[in-house]
Amino acid sequence: MKFARVRNAEGKTEPDRSTVVCNGHITIRGIPLKSYDYVVNGKPALEWVMERQRVATDKASGIVNDANLWASQIMKNPKYPLKLFQRVITVSLKTMKIVGSLTPLGIGPG
Repeated sequence: MKFARVRNAEGKTEPDRSTVVCNGHITIRGIPLKSYDYVVNGKPALEWVMERQRVATDKASGIVNDANLWASQIMKNPKYPLKLFQRVITVSLKTMKIVGSLTPLGIGPG
């Protein structure tokens, strides 16, 4: 999973966080930018999922970590990485809506 790229006003490419390319066949478009406001341990939850779903090879051992293979063989559900990402979008948006509706506790400075 990676962000699509778009050209900015200066002609340079930059990440388009509203579009994520899952693979050569699947692209998710129209991701609300507000969904990136849900941060866990200093990183947007969506970016954490993207990082974990990426195919990576450990330099030292040469072991390939492929979430797609894991989803197909272990979970018996090749759609798992896509569905996970979609669920995290929903959770992020709903969580931020709830957080935004909370009233301040009125404690601390200020």
